[in-house]
Amino acid sequence: MSKVERLLLVASPLMERTPAFDRALALAKAQAAALHIVAFVYVEALATAGLVNDQALHEIKEGYLAGHREWLEQQAVAMRHSGVQVTQEVVWVRRPFDEIMEHIREMKPSLVIKDLERQSWLSRVMFTSLDERLLHDCPVSLHLVAQVTHAIPRKILAAVDPFRPEEQHDGLNDRIISTAEKLAQQCNADLHLLYAYDLSTVFGWESDMAFSSEAQAQIYDLDKEAFDHLADRFGVPADRKHLLMGNPAKVIEAFTRAHGVDVIVMGTVHRSAMSKWLGSTTEQVAHHLQSSLLTLNPRADMP
Repeated sequence: MSKVERLLLVASPLMERTPAFDRALALAKAQAAALHIVAFVYVEALATAGLVNDQALHEIKEGYLAGHREWLEQQAVAMRHSGVQVTQEVVWVRRPFDEIMEHIREMKPSLVIKDLERQSWLSRVMFTSLDERLLHDCPVSLHLVAQVTHAIPRKILAAVDPFRPEEQHDGLNDRIISTAEKLAQQCNADLHLLYAYDLSTVFGWESDMAFSSEAQAQIYDLDKEAFDHLADRFGVPADRKHLLMGNPAKVIEAFTRAHGVDVIVMGTVHRSAMSKWLGSTTEQVAHHLQSSLLTLNPRADMP
């Protein structure tokens, strides 16, 4: 008997039914998977209430947690009516990253689902957000949800980069397409394949070749050949594959808005030779996301 897949939903600590709830329920139904919901809560005022004795503080804290558990149980009951096996818990913790990683190690979920946290530019410069840490270190697929037009995705975009395969993590493009293809089949959704190629990364802006139309045409031909070969191996029809020039993050964002994409599937970093800890394309897409992002971490399979 095959083991039932489990999805892990990291719920908002504010007792709000956010878009991630709807997406998690829809995916659990589509994948015939069990769903575990965990809310990591912490109230600074309760934790540092120096004017309250320990017993009173404990009772206040437990009362708060009990209210949160009751609210989360109400959400779980409603979701169970849809035929999904749902469990839930509330954990008191100030910094939830380590607890999330521990849950992943213990549960071994196939997918972690979480609402995307919006941050200002200044906050991103000064602090590493929970989302960024998960993008870098989450050992399983991570689904960040910004908005949900359709709870069950109707259009899925696999964003790949077939250029210079010798510099890339082995098999990442294949994993991206396979993951997107499987999700599209489960959800009865349309699958599109996109490669946004950026000539500035090929030549560098200081190179005279950057302004050579002949060189650009040669690079385009090589890119198209690699992209077509990748698409053909997975049987992607001509009207579902898109080769576009420009900054990858901006191209992906514009395509997603124009075509009503529900989920973008991409790797957190493509090139093993990159020195940056996180692929800038994935990070930029996440910062401006208006739908949902499903990321695969190639480093999770590395020793």
